[in-house]
Amino acid sequence: MAKVKTVYSCTECGASVPKWQGQCPGCGVWNTLVETIAETAPTSNSRFAALGGTTKLQTLSEIEAREEDRLPTGIAEFDRALGGGLVAGGVVLLGGDPGIGKSTLLLQALAELAGAHHVLYVSGEESGQQIAMRARRLALDTRKLKLLSEINLEKILAALQAEKPQVAVIDSIQTLWSEQLSSAPGSVAQVRECAAQLTRLAKQTGINVILVGHVTKEGALAGPRVLEHIVDTVLYFEGDTHSSFRLIRAVKNRYGAVNEIGVFAMTDKGLKGVNNPSAMFLSQHGQEVPGSCVLVTQEGTRPLLVEIQALVDQSHGNPRRLTVGLDAQRLAMLLAVLHRHAGILCFDQDVFVNAVGGVKIAEPAADLAVLLAIISSLKNKALPTKLIVFGEVGLAGEIRPAPRGQERLKEAAKLGFTRAMVPLANKPKHPIAGMEVIAVRRVEEAVERLRDLD
Repeated sequence: MAKVKTVYSCTECGASVPKWQGQCPGCGVWNTLVETIAETAPTSNSRFAALGGTTKLQTLSEIEAREEDRLPTGIAEFDRALGGGLVAGGVVLLGGDPGIGKSTLLLQALAELAGAHHVLYVSGEESGQQIAMRARRLALDTRKLKLLSEINLEKILAALQAEKPQVAVIDSIQTLWSEQLSSAPGSVAQVRECAAQLTRLAKQTGINVILVGHVTKEGALAGPRVLEHIVDTVLYFEGDTHSSFRLIRAVKNRYGAVNEIGVFAMTDKGLKGVNNPSAMFLSQHGQEVPGSCVLVTQEGTRPLLVEIQALVDQSHGNPRRLTVGLDAQRLAMLLAVLHRHAGILCFDQDVFVNAVGGVKIAEPAADLAVLLAIISSLKNKALPTKLIVFGEVGLAGEIRPAPRGQERLKEAAKLGFTRAMVPLANKPKHPIAGMEVIAVRRVEEAVERLRDLD
């Protein structure tokens, strides 16, 4: 018997090399090469046919641009993350940790759609009985929801062409395998080939395809990064499995805004949308406490109020800098700015900063709220009640404006906050009813104004 030829493929970029080496020559990442079976060239190239038949050369102005019709899923928070709903021929990739609720959410969405639309659930991980038990536990109406338990790509493509559903869920892309390839399911070649074939079918037939993707230990989608480039929308499930709250974040969307989020609460009847997510990220203190500051952050088109908590304590060795939900490197920079421009020393203090509710904040507009929370904890003096803060802090000590400042202030006023400390450039031209706006230019000015507040 001839020996099977193997190659080493990168799990990040999909590049292949004949021998193992520590660093991938394609993307430069270390320890990502895994041994796979070398694929032979297929006898037919029909799988590489054009998406819509023969194309012709034309100018862009000749192409009619029209707004894509949206298909609401019946779950408002899921539609928000999608940009308003599903688009015909669109391919969505949903990733998240095991047990976080991906299959539950999609089963709920298909059950809602099945009443008026033709849908198909393809399961490669669970049997039909397991899915039926989950549907019964969630009290879903599944009388019109069709199910196919299959992992062979060619059989799945044939079923999709025969049934012609409006929405099809593939759970999950890592379990599928194609007869055109000899490698095992979940390998780089299989994942890339199966995703490409399903995407091609979606574009040709107009089927909405939703792919479920596994994630690695680092939280990235398993398989080559090309998987994210193939699809139209990439959604990530975030949240601690020990908490009842979940977030769906759009990190790529060809039909809508990125960084849009949907907020859910996990209940015994499945995932339920949260209408007022700001209440989830604000702690309910019985009295004023030092080290707490309320930030108005922007997630896509939605302003969110998040409590930033800081604990500054005397260090008994090397000072520690720890953040949860925020960038640890940015915290070190902010402490240096606080020392240089406001004269407040923390070199002998342990500094811990936390964003309440498990939310992850990446935007720099959280800088000013982090600094005020640190000062409040260091001085052991609580900030005034009903105060919200936002603004980016520069290395020169200046406070830079944040985008959509008016929307942030209006959201805070709607929730009963009466004071706001914001960058000068974000000061509203017209007063906001019930809101006192304190505009500051620099860090030292913000610290001085903080002393004047009750």
